[in-house]
Amino acid sequence: MSVRVFGIDPGLTRCGVGIVDVAANRTAKLVHVSVIRTAPELPLEQRLLAIGTGIEELLDEYEPAAFAIERVFAQHNLRTVMGTAQISGVAMHAAAKRRLAVGLHTPSEVKAAITGYGAAEKKQVQVMVARILGLADLPKPADAADALAIAICHAWRTPVGPEGSGGEATDAPSSRLTPAQQAWHAAERSTRASVAPRRLTK
Repeated sequence: MSVRVFGIDPGLTRCGVGIVDVAANRTAKLVHVSVIRTAPELPLEQRLLAIGTGIEELLDEYEPAAFAIERVFAQHNLRTVMGTAQISGVAMHAAAKRRLAVGLHTPSEVKAAITGYGAAEKKQVQVMVARILGLADLPKPADAADALAIAICHAWRTPVGPEGSGGEATDAPSSRLTPAQQAWHAAERSTRASVAPRRLTK
């Protein structure tokens, strides 16, 4: 049984959308990928409406069980981060209307989950996304690849579906995992071990 995850790479000019089906063994299959575009010369409210409408149409068409979006973080370009935040709000509103819980993931979390390295270049993410999904060509543009990466990251980090509660990621047999997944789980185990409480000896 697989779970359908809807990923969003928010942007006012280009909003990436990636939808994947992820099986219990964590293999992933491409369902849909696209970029919703708006012209910079349009009024802001019209751009938000266009992207919001596009997201809602895709949500209704593909009926995902989970929804994930890149977490907005501070940038030097205030105008860019404001546009990203506005689109994030529009996307989360669309998900909430359909009673979908929203997962937020930082760029470094997504890169670490997909490539095993939190500071990976965009090309590395594209290559790994294509490999994970078994695609002959790299997903383009980068916004589309990022949206797919966000969806895959959410499925791997957060159990979703009948057996998952949306909590912490669970361990899986290493034979089922890709090298990137194995690296991610090794990092998580190392982190848990480093913060485990220690008993005082007398």
